[in-house]
Amino acid sequence: MTRRDLRTLCPQVFLLMAAPSPFMTRALELARTAKGRTSPNPPVGAVVVRDGEIVGEGFTQPPGSWHAEVLALRQAGDLARGAKLYVTLEPCCHYGRTPPCTRSIIEAGVAEVHMAMLDPNPIVCGQGRAELEAAGIRTSVGDGEEIAAGIVEAFTKFITTGLPFVTAKFAMSLDGKIATRTGQSRWITGEGARLLVHRLRDAADAVMVGVGTVLADDPLLTVRLPLRERRDGRQPWRVVVDSRGRTPLTARVLGADAPTIVATTEASPPEWRRQLAHLGAIVLELPAKEGHVDLKQLLVALGKRGLIDILVEGGSGLLGSLFAQRLVDKVLAFVAPLVIGGTSTPGPIGGDGVQTLDEAPRLRTEQVERVGDDILIVARCLPE
Repeated sequence: MTRRDLRTLCPQVFLLMAAPSPFMTRALELARTAKGRTSPNPPVGAVVVRDGEIVGEGFTQPPGSWHAEVLALRQAGDLARGAKLYVTLEPCCHYGRTPPCTRSIIEAGVAEVHMAMLDPNPIVCGQGRAELEAAGIRTSVGDGEEIAAGIVEAFTKFITTGLPFVTAKFAMSLDGKIATRTGQSRWITGEGARLLVHRLRDAADAVMVGVGTVLADDPLLTVRLPLRERRDGRQPWRVVVDSRGRTPLTARVLGADAPTIVATTEASPPEWRRQLAHLGAIVLELPAKEGHVDLKQLLVALGKRGLIDILVEGGSGLLGSLFAQRLVDKVLAFVAPLVIGGTSTPGPIGGDGVQTLDEAPRLRTEQVERVGDDILIVARCLPE
Protein backbone atom coordinates (compact mmCIF):
# COMPACT_ATOMS: atom_id res chain seq x y z
CA MET A 1 0.00 0.00 0.00
CA THR A 2 1.40 3.40 -1.00
CA ARG A 3 1.38 6.56 1.11
CA ARG A 4 -1.24 7.96 -1.25
CA ASP A 5 -3.44 4.87 -0.79
CA LEU A 6 -3.15 5.24 2.97
CA ARG A 7 -4.08 8.89 2.79
CA THR A 8 -7.20 8.00 0.80
CA LEU A 9 -8.31 5.18 3.08
CA CYS A 10 -7.31 6.60 6.46
CA PRO A 11 -6.89 10.38 6.18
CA GLN A 12 -6.83 10.99 9.94
CA VAL A 13 -4.10 8.42 10.50
CA PHE A 14 -2.15 9.73 7.52
CA LEU A 15 -2.23 13.28 8.88
CA LEU A 16 -0.78 12.07 12.17
CA MET A 17 1.97 10.22 10.32
CA ALA A 18 2.75 12.85 7.73
CA ALA A 19 2.42 16.15 9.64
CA PRO A 20 5.75 17.99 9.45
CA SER A 21 7.58 18.95 12.62
CA PRO A 22 7.06 22.56 13.79
CA PHE A 23 10.49 23.65 12.57
CA MET A 24 10.02 22.01 9.17
CA THR A 25 6.57 23.59 8.98
CA ARG A 26 8.23 26.99 9.31
CA ALA A 27 10.76 26.08 6.61
CA LEU A 28 7.92 25.05 4.29
CA GLU A 29 6.17 28.39 4.93
CA LEU A 30 9.36 30.17 3.93
CA ALA A 31 9.67 28.04 0.78
CA ARG A 32 6.15 29.03 -0.28
CA THR A 33 7.16 32.67 0.13
CA ALA A 34 9.77 32.19 -2.57
CA LYS A 35 7.43 30.66 -5.17
CA GLY A 36 7.33 32.60 -8.42
CA ARG A 37 10.60 34.38 -7.68
CA THR A 38 13.37 31.79 -7.95
CA SER A 39 13.05 30.02 -11.32
CA PRO A 40 14.81 28.19 -12.76
CA ASN A 41 16.02 27.45 -9.21
CA PRO A 42 13.69 25.70 -6.75
CA PRO A 43 11.93 27.64 -3.97
CA VAL A 44 13.49 26.47 -0.70
CA GLY A 45 13.06 27.41 2.95
CA ALA A 46 15.51 26.85 5.79
CA VAL A 47 15.64 27.43 9.54
CA VAL A 48 18.51 27.06 12.03
CA VAL A 49 17.46 25.77 15.45
CA ARG A 50 19.55 26.09 18.63
CA ASP A 51 18.29 24.80 22.00
CA GLY A 52 14.76 24.51 20.66
CA GLU A 53 14.63 28.07 19.30
CA ILE A 54 14.86 29.38 15.73
CA VAL A 55 18.01 31.52 15.50
CA GLY A 56 18.14 31.96 11.74
CA GLU A 57 15.89 31.54 8.74
CA GLY A 58 15.86 32.23 5.02
CA PHE A 59 14.32 31.40 1.67
CA THR A 60 15.73 31.24 -1.85
CA GLN A 61 16.42 34.62 -3.42
CA PRO A 62 16.15 35.41 -7.16
CA PRO A 63 18.64 33.64 -9.46
CA GLY A 64 22.22 34.67 -8.88
CA SER A 65 21.60 35.59 -5.24
CA TRP A 66 21.74 33.57 -2.03
CA HIS A 67 20.13 30.22 -1.35
CA ALA A 68 17.92 29.62 1.68
CA GLU A 69 20.53 27.76 3.74
CA VAL A 70 23.16 30.48 3.41
CA LEU A 71 20.75 33.22 4.47
CA ALA A 72 19.62 31.19 7.49
CA LEU A 73 23.22 30.49 8.52
CA ARG A 74 24.19 34.13 8.12
CA GLN A 75 21.32 35.20 10.34
CA ALA A 76 22.28 32.60 12.94
CA GLY A 77 25.94 33.58 12.95
CA ASP A 78 27.99 31.81 15.64
CA LEU A 79 24.82 30.21 17.01
CA ALA A 80 24.84 27.87 13.99
CA ARG A 81 27.76 25.89 15.47
CA GLY A 82 26.32 22.71 16.95
CA ALA A 83 22.80 23.65 15.83
CA LYS A 84 20.20 21.85 13.70
CA LEU A 85 19.28 22.94 10.20
CA TYR A 86 15.81 22.21 8.79
CA VAL A 87 15.64 22.64 5.03
CA THR A 88 12.89 21.76 2.53
CA LEU A 89 15.28 20.43 -0.13
CA GLU A 90 18.63 18.66 -0.02
CA PRO A 91 21.42 21.29 0.00
CA CYS A 92 23.24 21.68 -3.30
CA CYS A 93 26.81 20.39 -3.58
CA HIS A 94 27.88 21.90 -6.89
CA TYR A 95 28.97 25.29 -8.16
CA GLY A 96 26.35 27.24 -10.07
CA ARG A 97 25.92 30.99 -9.84
CA THR A 98 26.72 30.59 -6.12
CA PRO A 99 29.03 28.23 -4.19
CA PRO A 100 27.71 24.90 -2.84
CA CYS A 101 25.44 25.19 0.20
CA THR A 102 26.97 22.02 1.63
CA ARG A 103 30.27 23.84 2.04
CA SER A 104 28.61 26.71 3.95
CA ILE A 105 26.82 24.23 6.22
CA ILE A 106 30.04 22.33 7.00
CA GLU A 107 32.02 25.52 7.63
CA ALA A 108 29.29 26.84 9.94
CA GLY A 109 29.66 23.77 12.18
CA VAL A 110 26.05 22.60 11.96
CA ALA A 111 25.52 19.29 13.82
CA GLU A 112 22.36 17.99 12.14
CA VAL A 113 20.57 18.63 8.85
CA HIS A 114 16.93 17.57 8.43
CA MET A 115 15.80 17.57 4.80
CA ALA A 116 12.21 17.27 3.66
CA MET A 117 13.31 15.62 0.39
CA LEU A 118 16.30 14.87 -1.78
CA ASP A 119 17.04 17.16 -4.69
CA PRO A 120 15.62 15.72 -7.96
CA ASN A 121 18.46 17.36 -9.87
CA PRO A 122 20.55 14.40 -11.13
CA ILE A 123 23.81 16.18 -10.31
CA VAL A 124 22.78 16.59 -6.67
CA CYS A 125 20.33 13.80 -5.78
CA GLY A 126 21.79 12.14 -2.68
CA GLN A 127 25.26 13.60 -3.16
CA GLY A 128 24.61 16.66 -1.03
CA ARG A 129 23.49 14.43 1.82
CA ALA A 130 26.51 12.15 1.35
CA GLU A 131 28.90 15.11 1.51
CA LEU A 132 27.35 16.32 4.77
CA GLU A 133 27.55 12.86 6.32
CA ALA A 134 31.17 12.48 5.21
CA ALA A 135 31.89 15.65 7.21
CA GLY A 136 30.35 14.10 10.33
CA ILE A 137 26.97 15.84 10.11
CA ARG A 138 23.93 13.75 11.00
CA THR A 139 21.16 13.87 8.38
CA SER A 140 17.57 12.77 7.95
CA VAL A 141 15.13 12.88 5.02
CA GLY A 142 11.33 12.75 4.87
CA ASP A 143 9.97 15.30 7.34
CA GLY A 144 7.29 17.15 5.31
CA GLU A 145 8.29 15.36 2.10
CA GLU A 146 4.93 15.42 0.29
CA ILE A 147 4.36 19.11 0.97
CA ALA A 148 7.90 19.96 -0.10
CA ALA A 149 7.48 17.93 -3.31
CA GLY A 150 4.39 19.98 -4.18
CA ILE A 151 6.26 23.24 -3.66
CA VAL A 152 9.05 22.24 -6.06
CA GLU A 153 6.92 20.29 -8.56
CA ALA A 154 7.71 22.70 -11.39
CA PHE A 155 11.45 22.50 -10.71
CA THR A 156 11.28 18.72 -10.53
CA LYS A 157 9.65 18.42 -13.94
CA PHE A 158 11.97 20.96 -15.56
CA ILE A 159 15.21 19.56 -14.17
CA THR A 160 14.29 16.01 -15.24
CA THR A 161 12.63 16.68 -18.62
CA GLY A 162 13.62 20.18 -19.73
CA LEU A 163 9.94 21.15 -19.97
CA PRO A 164 8.02 23.58 -17.76
CA PHE A 165 5.22 22.44 -15.46
CA VAL A 166 1.82 23.30 -16.96
CA THR A 167 -1.25 23.98 -14.83
CA ALA A 168 -4.58 24.34 -16.62
CA LYS A 169 -7.00 26.61 -14.76
CA PHE A 170 -10.62 27.18 -15.72
CA ALA A 171 -13.93 28.16 -14.17
CA MET A 172 -17.23 26.65 -15.24
CA SER A 173 -20.85 26.33 -14.23
CA LEU A 174 -22.27 23.19 -12.67
CA ASP A 175 -23.22 21.99 -16.14
CA GLY A 176 -19.75 22.58 -17.56
CA LYS A 177 -20.20 25.92 -19.35
CA ILE A 178 -17.74 28.81 -19.39
CA ALA A 179 -20.03 31.47 -20.89
CA THR A 180 -23.61 32.15 -21.90
CA ARG A 181 -24.82 31.87 -25.50
CA THR A 182 -24.13 35.63 -25.88
CA GLY A 183 -20.54 35.18 -24.70
CA GLN A 184 -20.95 36.64 -21.20
CA SER A 185 -18.48 35.03 -18.77
CA ARG A 186 -17.97 37.60 -16.02
CA TRP A 187 -18.32 36.44 -13.43
CA ILE A 188 -19.05 32.73 -13.21
CA THR A 189 -17.22 32.30 -9.92
CA GLY A 190 -17.33 34.44 -6.78
CA GLU A 191 -14.84 36.84 -5.21
CA GLY A 192 -13.07 34.12 -3.22
CA ALA A 193 -12.23 32.11 -6.32
CA ARG A 194 -11.08 35.21 -8.20
CA LEU A 195 -8.81 36.19 -5.30
CA LEU A 196 -7.32 32.70 -5.29
CA VAL A 197 -6.56 33.02 -9.01
CA HIS A 198 -4.51 36.14 -8.30
CA ARG A 199 -2.58 34.20 -5.66
CA LEU A 200 -1.95 31.48 -8.22
CA ARG A 201 -0.66 34.07 -10.68
CA ASP A 202 1.59 35.50 -7.99
CA ALA A 203 3.23 32.09 -7.52
CA ALA A 204 3.61 31.34 -11.26
CA ASP A 205 6.41 32.31 -13.62
CA ALA A 206 4.03 33.01 -16.48
CA VAL A 207 0.32 33.22 -17.27
CA MET A 208 -0.63 31.90 -20.71
CA VAL A 209 -3.75 32.46 -22.83
CA GLY A 210 -4.76 31.98 -26.43
CA VAL A 211 -5.56 34.84 -28.76
CA GLY A 212 -9.27 34.01 -28.52
CA THR A 213 -9.24 34.98 -24.86
CA VAL A 214 -7.47 38.25 -25.71
CA LEU A 215 -10.11 39.07 -28.34
CA ALA A 216 -13.05 38.09 -26.14
CA ASP A 217 -12.00 39.49 -22.74
CA ASP A 218 -9.05 41.87 -23.33
CA PRO A 219 -7.51 40.72 -20.01
CA LEU A 220 -4.59 42.31 -18.17
CA LEU A 221 -3.36 38.96 -16.79
CA THR A 222 -1.63 40.71 -13.91
CA VAL A 223 -1.54 40.01 -10.18
CA ARG A 224 -3.93 42.28 -8.33
CA LEU A 225 -3.92 41.39 -4.65
CA PRO A 226 -5.05 43.39 -1.61
CA LEU A 227 -2.31 45.57 -0.10
CA ARG A 228 -1.98 43.26 2.90
CA GLU A 229 -1.04 40.36 0.60
CA ARG A 230 1.37 42.12 -1.73
CA ARG A 231 4.91 40.88 -1.26
CA ASP A 232 6.55 43.07 -3.90
CA GLY A 233 5.83 44.63 -7.26
CA ARG A 234 6.84 41.56 -9.25
CA GLN A 235 4.47 40.43 -12.03
CA PRO A 236 4.50 37.10 -13.88
CA TRP A 237 5.26 37.04 -17.58
CA ARG A 238 2.24 37.07 -19.86
CA VAL A 239 2.27 34.66 -22.79
CA VAL A 240 -0.17 35.00 -25.69
CA VAL A 241 -0.39 32.16 -28.21
CA ASP A 242 -1.37 33.77 -31.51
CA SER A 243 -0.52 31.75 -34.60
CA ARG A 244 -1.78 34.18 -37.27
CA GLY A 245 -1.30 37.61 -35.74
CA ARG A 246 -4.78 38.58 -34.54
CA THR A 247 -3.85 40.29 -31.27
CA PRO A 248 -4.82 43.99 -31.49
CA LEU A 249 -1.97 46.41 -30.91
CA THR A 250 -4.24 48.11 -28.38
CA ALA A 251 -4.73 44.94 -26.29
CA ARG A 252 -4.20 45.51 -22.58
CA VAL A 253 -1.94 42.48 -22.39
CA LEU A 254 0.61 44.48 -24.39
CA GLY A 255 0.75 47.28 -21.82
CA ALA A 256 3.64 48.08 -19.53
CA ASP A 257 2.00 46.46 -16.48
CA ALA A 258 4.05 43.26 -16.96
CA PRO A 259 6.43 41.71 -19.51
CA THR A 260 4.76 39.94 -22.42
CA ILE A 261 5.73 37.17 -24.83
CA VAL A 262 3.70 36.63 -28.01
CA ALA A 263 4.18 33.21 -29.58
CA THR A 264 3.38 33.12 -33.28
CA THR A 265 4.31 31.48 -36.59
CA GLU A 266 5.50 32.68 -39.97
CA ALA A 267 1.82 32.93 -40.96
CA SER A 268 1.49 36.15 -38.96
CA PRO A 269 2.14 39.48 -40.76
CA PRO A 270 5.79 40.63 -40.43
CA GLU A 271 4.68 44.24 -39.89
CA TRP A 272 2.46 43.15 -37.00
CA ARG A 273 5.42 41.37 -35.44
CA ARG A 274 7.58 44.48 -35.78
CA GLN A 275 4.91 46.63 -34.16
CA LEU A 276 4.59 44.21 -31.26
CA ALA A 277 8.33 44.40 -30.70
CA HIS A 278 8.13 48.20 -30.84
CA LEU A 279 5.54 48.06 -28.06
CA GLY A 280 7.98 46.09 -25.91
CA ALA A 281 6.68 42.55 -26.39
CA ILE A 282 9.03 39.66 -27.06
CA VAL A 283 7.90 37.94 -30.26
CA LEU A 284 8.71 34.26 -30.60
CA GLU A 285 8.32 32.96 -34.13
CA LEU A 286 7.96 29.21 -33.70
CA PRO A 287 7.33 26.25 -36.02
CA ALA A 288 3.72 25.48 -36.85
CA LYS A 289 2.01 22.21 -36.06
CA GLU A 290 -1.21 21.63 -38.01
CA GLY A 291 -1.41 25.37 -38.69
CA HIS A 292 -0.90 26.47 -35.08
CA VAL A 293 2.05 27.28 -32.82
CA ASP A 294 3.86 24.08 -31.90
CA LEU A 295 3.06 24.12 -28.19
CA LYS A 296 5.82 21.75 -27.15
CA GLN A 297 8.38 23.97 -28.87
CA LEU A 298 6.84 26.96 -27.09
CA LEU A 299 7.27 25.23 -23.73
CA VAL A 300 10.88 24.41 -24.57
CA ALA A 301 11.49 28.08 -25.44
CA LEU A 302 9.89 29.25 -22.19
CA GLY A 303 12.00 26.82 -20.18
CA LYS A 304 15.17 28.17 -21.79
CA ARG A 305 14.12 31.61 -20.55
CA GLY A 306 13.80 30.30 -17.01
CA LEU A 307 9.99 30.24 -17.05
CA ILE A 308 9.25 26.78 -15.68
CA ASP A 309 5.90 27.18 -13.86
CA ILE A 310 3.16 28.06 -16.35
CA LEU A 311 -0.46 28.84 -15.44
CA VAL A 312 -2.75 28.46 -18.48
CA GLU A 313 -6.03 30.37 -18.13
CA GLY A 314 -7.65 29.57 -21.47
CA GLY A 315 -9.24 29.70 -23.83
CA SER A 316 -10.87 26.46 -24.73
CA GLY A 317 -8.93 26.08 -27.98
CA LEU A 318 -5.53 26.40 -26.31
CA LEU A 319 -6.54 24.11 -23.45
CA GLY A 320 -7.90 21.57 -25.94
CA SER A 321 -4.60 21.51 -27.82
CA LEU A 322 -2.55 21.19 -24.63
CA PHE A 323 -4.64 18.25 -23.45
CA ALA A 324 -4.60 16.63 -26.89
CA GLN A 325 -0.80 16.80 -26.92
CA ARG A 326 -0.56 15.56 -23.31
CA LEU A 327 1.25 18.71 -22.18
CA VAL A 328 -0.87 19.45 -19.08
CA ASP A 329 0.45 18.37 -15.68
CA LYS A 330 -2.23 19.62 -13.31
CA VAL A 331 -5.78 20.94 -13.47
CA LEU A 332 -7.44 23.53 -11.24
CA ALA A 333 -11.15 23.50 -12.01
CA PHE A 334 -13.47 25.95 -10.28
CA VAL A 335 -17.11 24.84 -10.37
CA ALA A 336 -19.76 27.47 -9.62
CA PRO A 337 -23.25 26.58 -8.33
CA LEU A 338 -25.18 27.85 -11.33
CA VAL A 339 -26.62 26.28 -14.48
CA ILE A 340 -26.17 28.07 -17.82
CA GLY A 341 -27.59 25.47 -20.20
CA GLY A 342 -27.72 25.61 -23.98
CA THR A 343 -26.55 23.12 -26.59
CA SER A 344 -24.24 25.65 -28.25
CA THR A 345 -22.75 27.30 -25.16
CA PRO A 346 -19.01 26.66 -24.81
CA GLY A 347 -17.21 24.39 -22.39
CA PRO A 348 -13.69 24.84 -20.96
CA ILE A 349 -11.89 22.38 -23.26
CA GLY A 350 -12.16 22.83 -27.02
CA GLY A 351 -10.67 21.08 -30.01
CA ASP A 352 -11.90 17.88 -31.61
CA GLY A 353 -11.89 15.87 -28.41
CA VAL A 354 -11.35 12.12 -28.18
CA GLN A 355 -13.25 9.48 -30.12
CA THR A 356 -13.30 6.89 -27.34
CA LEU A 357 -13.02 7.05 -23.56
CA ASP A 358 -9.87 4.95 -23.75
CA GLU A 359 -8.19 7.91 -25.46
CA ALA A 360 -9.21 10.44 -22.80
CA PRO A 361 -6.45 11.84 -20.58
CA ARG A 362 -6.80 10.36 -17.09
CA LEU A 363 -6.42 12.45 -13.98
CA ARG A 364 -6.14 11.71 -10.27
CA THR A 365 -8.14 13.94 -7.94
CA GLU A 366 -5.82 15.31 -5.27
CA GLN A 367 -7.93 17.92 -3.55
CA VAL A 368 -11.51 19.13 -3.37
CA GLU A 369 -12.29 22.23 -1.34
CA ARG A 370 -14.88 24.92 -0.99
CA VAL A 371 -13.92 28.46 -2.00
CA GLY A 372 -16.82 30.67 -0.97
CA ASP A 373 -19.84 29.19 -2.76
CA ASP A 374 -17.64 27.60 -5.42
CA ILE A 375 -15.83 24.26 -5.45
CA LEU A 376 -12.17 23.89 -6.43
CA ILE A 377 -11.06 20.53 -7.80
CA VAL A 378 -7.32 19.92 -8.06
CA ALA A 379 -6.34 16.96 -10.21
CA ARG A 380 -3.06 15.66 -11.61
CA CYS A 381 -2.72 14.22 -15.08
CA LEU A 382 -1.57 10.63 -15.08
CA PRO A 383 1.16 9.39 -17.43
CA GLU A 384 0.00 7.51 -20.50
